[in-house]
Amino acid sequence: MSFIEGIKERARKDLKTIVLPETEDRRVMEAAAITLKEGNANIILVGSDEEIEKTAQGLDISKATRIDPKKTDKLQSYIDKLVELRQAKGMTPEKAEESLTTDYTTFAVMMVKMGDADGVVSGACHSTANTLRPCLQILKTAPGTKLVSAFFIMVVPDCEFGENGTFVFADCGLVQNPTSEELAAIAGSSAKSFEALVGKPAKVALLSHSSKGSAKHADIDKVTAAVEIAKKDYPEFEIDGELQLDAAIVPSVGASKAPGSSVAGHANTLIFPDLDAGNIGYKLVQRLAKAEAYGPMTQGIAAPVNDLSRGCFTEDIVGVVAITAVQAQNK
Repeated sequence: MSFIEGIKERARKDLKTIVLPETEDRRVMEAAAITLKEGNANIILVGSDEEIEKTAQGLDISKATRIDPKKTDKLQSYIDKLVELRQAKGMTPEKAEESLTTDYTTFAVMMVKMGDADGVVSGACHSTANTLRPCLQILKTAPGTKLVSAFFIMVVPDCEFGENGTFVFADCGLVQNPTSEELAAIAGSSAKSFEALVGKPAKVALLSHSSKGSAKHADIDKVTAAVEIAKKDYPEFEIDGELQLDAAIVPSVGASKAPGSSVAGHANTLIFPDLDAGNIGYKLVQRLAKAEAYGPMTQGIAAPVNDLSRGCFTEDIVGVVAITAVQAQNK
């Protein structure tokens, strides 16, 4: 069974309700129809009936719940809650009503905050900032979380590396230039995400252009410091670095460049030194190796809200919805 089929099977055992606010995007509506047909989650579509019918023409979304923010009888309670949460930042009832009725992602996140849904998937036609801003403003970070970050689940076909070709890549979508402390926090969160979703022990490699001191540079020092912090803060996980990519995932190279390391050559959770490397890395693997790329998914928010790449395919959205449902189960 493939990784994503295993996720879908888990999702079907305890159905969660996932909100899709981007009802203007055909891919999202196609994903909603597939999710409902497969029975992976209950779906809420945010938008007017006219908008939804136009985008979903020819698709069976009859089992979805439709909510028009301008017409729902819950709007006032959402307005009151948003004002309560953001009053110190100048939020007024008028501003709250405008935000909730014009920004469907904000409305979707408020549904999760109020217990009317379990998770949100957005980002197919909006930036990461549009998706994450209301999450941080409304849901806040999870207890004990040092940093909100983003990761991808990468599933590489016909690959003997990682966990039968399955990896977590982080951070590929959010933290631009993490400090050593932030890299360590990303490593810990990513290890938890890998084990929760893949169900196997995480082996975490902090990547660099150097392996175990083979080069000298301040960028390498940042990574080596992060490794020490991560080992101290997350002793329950196998974490090592700094490692070049081949030393991290290829057993023969790992044995040569980092002898004695339990991670080198066997890593399944890859921590990139900055957002440039992470974003380039996941897209190279997705496009050249024809890998499935699910994400960017968030870790560290109080409830599961996941972003999408604007270049995503319908099946990517179906997968992220199922993953979001499983994250909601774990929560």
